[in-house]
This record gives sequence, structure tokens and C-alpha cells, in this order.
Amino acid sequence: MRQRARFSRTVVVGAAALALVLPLSGCGADSGAADGDTIHVLVYGDAANKVEKELVATFNKTSKVKAVLDTIPGADYQAKLQTIINSKQAPDVFFNWGGGSIKPFVDADLLLPLDPFIDEDPALKEKFLPSVFNSAVVDGASYGVPMRGTQPVLLFHNGKVLKKAGVEPPETWDDLLAAVKALKSEGVTPIALGGGDRWPTLMWFEYLYDRIAGPELFEKALAGDREVWASPDSRKALGKIRELVDAGAFGTNYDSVKFTDQGSATLLATGKAAFELMGSWEYSTQQEAHPEFAESDLGYSAFPAVEGGKGDQGNIVGNTNNFYSVLKRTKHPEAVAEFLKLMYSDQFVKAQLAIGNLPTTTNTEEFLDTAASPEFAEFQYDLVKEAPAFQLSWDQAYPQSAATSMYQALQQFFNGSLDEDAFIAAMQALPTP
Repeated sequence: MRQRARFSRTVVVGAAALALVLPLSGCGADSGAADGDTIHVLVYGDAANKVEKELVATFNKTSKVKAVLDTIPGADYQAKLQTIINSKQAPDVFFNWGGGSIKPFVDADLLLPLDPFIDEDPALKEKFLPSVFNSAVVDGASYGVPMRGTQPVLLFHNGKVLKKAGVEPPETWDDLLAAVKALKSEGVTPIALGGGDRWPTLMWFEYLYDRIAGPELFEKALAGDREVWASPDSRKALGKIRELVDAGAFGTNYDSVKFTDQGSATLLATGKAAFELMGSWEYSTQQEAHPEFAESDLGYSAFPAVEGGKGDQGNIVGNTNNFYSVLKRTKHPEAVAEFLKLMYSDQFVKAQLAIGNLPTTTNTEEFLDTAASPEFAEFQYDLVKEAPAFQLSWDQAYPQSAATSMYQALQQFFNGSLDEDAFIAAMQALPTP
């Protein structure tokens, strides 16, 4: 049985900077149309593509202008996107995380404001939860339509491994430390970590900073207050991270493991690791690669409470959603507008729920019982609905130019090659939006 952990609604943290490797892989345009009669839709290549392929096929049944779905696997989508967005390979519509991930493109006048589309079809805005839709509003204009599902990061676990070790999903930080000790004694890596991708490591920082300092610390840092990184709360969060690493929670080779090649997810599914802190897309990943495990032993809970922390236990951190944005150079804005309408259709909602994603449409709640796991869908929905704050992942809130330096500082502090003061200095040096 999939375990629904006992917990008081706690912070969930997350982030992902996903991948992109040329050349593009195209599918979905078996139309015979000339290239001038197509729109290219660029998405990150992963298990969720089955829904995007389905919607492209639906669109192409009735549209004279055909959609081509281009997928790009890899480990650095945002950075690679910048190499093609001004080239002949530039898409008409592309996948992104809103916020800081698209602001440089807005500043460069590359994106089409979607407000005229919304004027023609108010449902393009009204059919989505405002807190999510507004994540892609930049300088007062709308530049994105939600296109997958909300992505809080959860503490996933292997129920069979926990049961054998006599461990329950942790409700507190002390519970987590005790679980690490018990699992190590069983010869199991307590926590799988795709440190080779670096962004999974970021999730631990996001959780602990929010738990200990509340969302205000990061909000101040993003607004340009660099001194908050040197605050007592910041140092306390770093101390907790060091405590967990030194306890052997992640084993010793986490920097050679990746999530993007399913390395860390496989450790969890095969019982070589007990926990993994990951975005809600872990479910669709496991459903695709390890369906029996996803059905029987994949469990999940919110991040444990930290005693004395300032953060509300209902806060979540992660990706509010992914978005489709439109390049101003598209030759078929009318076709693009019609394609975007599918993102609030009943078909879209049901298809996303079927692979474990949680759409952020206003009618999602009506279809929760059709999800691949209604329990998992309801768990996420309640978590997001009740959250006092939903903080965007650090690597998406900061400009893309900050990503490399941020990842390097996180990784080096985690593996012990950077001390607290050096980490703080590195974060203080990051460019802000």
C-alpha cells in the first residue's frame, strides 16, 4: 500500500533546472503541411511528454496550421534555450518556469504579451488559479499560460524499505536524523540525491531556509538585501544541512548520481535508498520507469518540521507550474491562441492527473478521482490550496545568469569544500533580478 504519512502540514521545497541537448527531436506533425504552415512547440523531454503529444494530436485534427512537438532531453534546459531562442531553430511556443526564467526574454523584447489573447478569450486567465497564473506576469503583462501541473517538492519514500527498518516518514527533524541512523544500520543509503545535476541539492537548502527563517529571508535576498545571507537564521540553516550530511544521510557518492538519467529515482525504486526529496514529477517518473513500485511501495510526505523555526508549517516551496510562452516572431499567433486554449480543457486536466501531475485549473478538484492515484492528487491539492506561501524555486526566481554560481556554491558547501563564510559570500555575490 502507498503510505500517506502522518504529518502536520509542513513545508515542501523544490526546484528543477531541466535539460536541453541539440538537435531537437520533433514529433506530432504528420500533416503534410509546409513548414510555413506549422507552429513548433518546444518542451522538456520527459515522462510528461505523453500528454503534450496527445494535445498536439488533438489540435492537429481540426487546425489547418499544424503543431510540431519538439522535445529536448538533458540537464540544463534554460541555459540551452538561450542558445536557440534567437536562431532559426527558435520555437513558436516554449516550455518554461515563469518568473526569473523568462524575464530576460521579456527584457530583450522576444516574447509576445498574451493580454490580447486573454481579451479575446478571458478563460485563458480565469480558468487558472490566480496565484499560479501570476507567476508568469512580468512588468504587469501576461507572458505565460500554465501547461503542466503545480510542482511542490515532497519527501518520497520506499514503503517496503521503511517497514523493514522500522522507520516511519519523519514528522520532525529529529525523526529524520533517527531514521538516517536506523537505515544506515540496515545497510541502506538513507536518502537518494542526484547531486550530479546539482539542482536536487538546492531543494535541501530551500526547505531548511524556509523552515528556519520563513519565506521572508529569501524574499529579502531576491530584493537585493545581501546581508540576510549572513544572518543567524541563515547560519542555523547551514548548520542543519551540515548536520545531515555529516550523519551520512546521502552516502558518499551522491555527486556522481543524477536524477535526469533516473539514477537517484532508481535507487529509491530498487530499495537501495529509502527517501528522495524531489518535485511531484517523481510520481510520473516512477510510474513510467518503475510502474510496480509506483503502484505498491512509493510513499510521500511533507518535509519535517524544524523545532523553533519561523516558517509556517503550511508553506511550500517549488515550482508553481510550468508555462507556455510565445515568441513575438511567430507567424501564426491565431493558431497559437487556439492551441493554448487546450491548456484549460477537461482533456488536459484528466490527462495530467492520469500521470500524477496536478493541474492548476479552477475545475481540477472535480476530476481528482480520475487521477492515476486519487490519494496522491488530493494530497498535493490540499497542500497547495492551504499553503500560506508558495515560494518559487531559487534557481527560477533568480536570473539565469546566477544559476552556475549558485549551483557551484550549493554543491561545494554540501561536499565540504566550502565553509559557511565562503558560501555566504558566494550567495551575496549573486546578481538579483
